[in-house]
Amino acid sequence: MAKQKSMTARCVMVLGTSSGAGKSWLAAALCRWWANAGLCVRPFKAQNMSNNARVAPAPGGGWGEMGAAQYFQALAARCAPDVRMNPVLLKPEADTRSQVVLMGQVNAALTALPWAQRGAHCWPHIQRALDELRAECDVLVIEGAGSPAEINLMPRDVVNLRVARHAQARCLLVADIDRGGAFAHLYGTWALLPPADRALLVGFVLNKFRGDAALLAPAPQRLHEMTGVPVLATLPMLRAHGLPEEDGVFDAAPCVPDAAGGAPLRVAIVGWPHISNLDEFQPLKSCVHLTWARDAAALAAADIIILPGSKAVAADVAWLRAQGMDAALAAHAARGARVLGICGGAQALGAVLDDPHGVEGGGVPHCVPGLELLALHTTLAPEKRVQPGRWRLREVRALWSALADVDVQGYEIRAGRTAPTDESAVHTLLPGLAWQNAAGNVLGLSMHGLFENAAALRALFGAQAPSLDAALDSLAAVVGEAFGDAALQRLIS
Repeated sequence: MAKQKSMTARCVMVLGTSSGAGKSWLAAALCRWWANAGLCVRPFKAQNMSNNARVAPAPGGGWGEMGAAQYFQALAARCAPDVRMNPVLLKPEADTRSQVVLMGQVNAALTALPWAQRGAHCWPHIQRALDELRAECDVLVIEGAGSPAEINLMPRDVVNLRVARHAQARCLLVADIDRGGAFAHLYGTWALLPPADRALLVGFVLNKFRGDAALLAPAPQRLHEMTGVPVLATLPMLRAHGLPEEDGVFDAAPCVPDAAGGAPLRVAIVGWPHISNLDEFQPLKSCVHLTWARDAAALAAADIIILPGSKAVAADVAWLRAQGMDAALAAHAARGARVLGICGGAQALGAVLDDPHGVEGGGVPHCVPGLELLALHTTLAPEKRVQPGRWRLREVRALWSALADVDVQGYEIRAGRTAPTDESAVHTLLPGLAWQNAAGNVLGLSMHGLFENAAALRALFGAQAPSLDAALDSLAAVVGEAFGDAALQRLIS
């Protein structure tokens, strides 16, 4: 941890006119730009809503959960991830219910509270984390959530304006110009802000622009005249910026020739409703022909089918059956093709999903059959297992044998405790963590992160993914060119 300072950090906050405007990647790029300039940088987002989480050190020792976006922003800042960088993480479990993770740990009391009452309980933790991080660095890059101008949310806001005021942050407001209406979005957001909060805005940013920026004139100047806020940068459309996705599945990857120059393997990832930790599949985009499957037809041509993590496994298995995808998956496995289940996906492949405490059922216990492709029984426990780890997959058989003796570094975030129902029908690779069926084509792993290991990618696909570090440096270069070095220095002067 950096040497303690006395609240000296300059705070720069990235706000957006909407979700998906580009806040997360811009915050990551700014973290890397100032880190490359030799400054001590930290990221921060008071509250994130996402089922994509990572494991990081928690205050007082041990491990906790934090949003994946802030985890990668910490790597961009060249610092160790820390749950204080995302003190409140909301993990959606249903359309009207979210699990509250406070300072890295599930908080059952806050989860049970109505949404409108949570902010008062969360703010002291948010403020403490914010102040501690400010005392440890030169620059704190803060990401907002959604839009700061949602007037129905302003009285209970703990992630946008309240944070900006407390930190006296210099705020950038980002709009997605590719959607159209960007200047209206910027002006409308500015107009809805209270005057004191408008004063914190130091610049507008246009994101995802395609074409000749000169064609934007005279709109940037007119907007400046109307608001007093300049357009500081116009960022290009980056279709493959290299950062893992956070809020939604990414588009299908282009065909990538295999190491011998032939057709790439076709990998289909089941895009079920409560998908979690999808960011771990980013490296596959450059190694295989990747698609997201939401119906049975999308599974038909796959060489490998992956069942990813899930925040509500029983509900996602029910969805899978409703789409008729369970039969397609069973047929795929029956003909000897490869199936991989990761964490919740591995639980789904088993025979029984038992939730005696209603962990994933909003407090309502249930026990349902799984897909029965692995002879496993999963029981959900009230306490999550949250920890990093390193494993060696020994004695991997048949179609997955390329993974034999490969060291895998990853992490566990799960309530499920999984064990075989019939030792003769399943081959245990690692007790509680990894299993194969008797034929060897169906593999279940309780840990995340397999494809983030270069050795695993080489073993399975003979391919290498571009490094995250190189992607972050590339994004920093884009931001440096768009803003200009002088403007970025002025933001923190």
